[in-house]
Amino acid sequence: MAVTTVEERNKACLDACAECQQACEACNYQCCADQPEMAECARLCVDCAAICALCVTLLARGSRWAEQVCRLCAEICEACAAECDKYDVDYCRACAEACRRCAEQCRQMASATA
Repeated sequence: MAVTTVEERNKACLDACAECQQACEACNYQCCADQPEMAECARLCVDCAAICALCVTLLARGSRWAEQVCRLCAEICEACAAECDKYDVDYCRACAEACRRCAEQCRQMASATA
């Protein structure tokens, strides 16, 4: 029987969270640089980046709290994607796509241990 390390088991989710964190940080920066009406988008991106970073940390060390944080991360990612979808700019589209991928991976991670 093959032994699966925590890192291997969590790799897809960890990668999706890291990608989402980077996309949210980039989107936040651009939203702040553009127009004030994008403030809510910028705020959600900051929150989403923070929860994604926490997921990466907890998944990498195999924390028993990772699955619960992944559930919350999926919710925040969906909210961020919905907000980014309101704007027809490349960085928001890229962020929304990364958020949806992350939400999907986080839900899979959370349901795998439920």
